[in-house]
Formats: sequence, C-alpha cells, structure tokens
Amino acid sequence: MKFVIIIAFMLSMPAMAENSICYGTTSKGRLENGTKLPSSGDNFVTYSNIARLAGRTYVHSQVKDIIVNSYKSLETEQPDKVFKYAETGFEEGGQFKPHKTHRNGLSVDFMTPVLDESGKSAHLPTHPLNKFGYNIEFDSKGQYEEYSIDYVALAAHIVALHKKALAQGVDLWRVIFDPELQPELFKTPYGSYLKKHIQFSKKRSWVRHDEHYHVDFDIPCKGLN
Repeated sequence: MKFVIIIAFMLSMPAMAENSICYGTTSKGRLENGTKLPSSGDNFVTYSNIARLAGRTYVHSQVKDIIVNSYKSLETEQPDKVFKYAETGFEEGGQFKPHKTHRNGLSVDFMTPVLDESGKSAHLPTHPLNKFGYNIEFDSKGQYEEYSIDYVALAAHIVALHKKALAQGVDLWRVIFDPELQPELFKTPYGSYLKKHIQFSKKRSWVRHDEHYHVDFDIPCKGLN
C-alpha cells in the first residue's frame, strides 16, 4: 500500500512543478516556472516562431490555461474566426524590452484580428520587416492595406478571456487598445458585456495599441524580494 502511495505522489510531482508563481507587478516583477504558449491550435497561431524560439512567449501557467481555453471556446462560438497572439514575456520574467510591462507572466499582447478584402477572417501579417506586426498602423477607419479590423472577433476574444479567467477564480485587470478605435467594439453584439465587465484604457498609451491589444491578468502574486 505504501508503495502505491509513493508512486502516486511521484506521479503528481511534475504537475505540481508546472504551476507558476508570479512576484511583484507587471511593470516590476518576475516569474517562476513560466510556461510557453503552444505555437498553434485549430484557430490560433503564434506571431513568430523565431520569437517563440527566442523565449519571448512565456506566461504564468494559469494565464496559459485561460488563453488556450478561450481559443477552444471560440472554435464553437466563432468557428470562422482565426486569432494570433504576440509578445508575452520571458520564462523567468523580468525586463522585457521594448515593453514597460510583461515582467511577471501576467501581460499578453494579441495581434488585432482582421478581415481580408473578401470579408474572410485572416491573420495580420507578422514578419521581421514589419517588426513582427508591431510596425503596422491602422487608419481611423480601422483599415490597413487590404485588411480591416474584425471588431466582432476582437470583442469575442476579450469576452472569452474574461469568462475563462472567472472560471479559474481570477479576472482581467485591464485591456489596452487604442481609445479612438474602442467605440467600434461597443457596437458589436458583445458591446454591453464589455462595458459592464472590462476595464479598457482611457488614454492613449506610449505606443498606440491598434495593431495589437494588451491584456493584463489579475492573478495574486507574491511580494517582490
């Protein structure tokens, strides 16, 4: 009997070791046991396999679960939509240039969902020549070359993230997205939910946040030693 208990305990140890611990804040913090986001799924991809191999797509383990679960739910809710995540942070957190945050595993950038000329959901192009998408600029009408912002997909994703966070007993702290483009989100079927539950940035950030939206997760962290 003792042997069975010991074996069961040993088998449980890897799962326990995978749980992340965050310290401090998104702008001054670090991370233990960071976990890498998957490179792709049925309806999502990473913004860059180069950046992923460079270790720039690590998050808190609970954040990873929320993100993966949200994409899974969108397979049913928005089956024709595709999504792309962007910068997250390093495995052990800490300074993550050029970002001012992304230091404790709770900050994630997502590339803005778009529609192509035919109205089909598409991935915003991300490659070294456009700084992996971060150099893209949408105009005031949400247009960039042949792509237009898919506000329905964007809103649906934020709602899915919030619901999956609540299911884990945590929350979203804030969403940073260009304030000039935000009104279009509230015109979608998800508008009332967003107004009630999501804290959006009210002022333009040091970078515009139009080609991507930044999400900070509200997960308890230990003090920074």
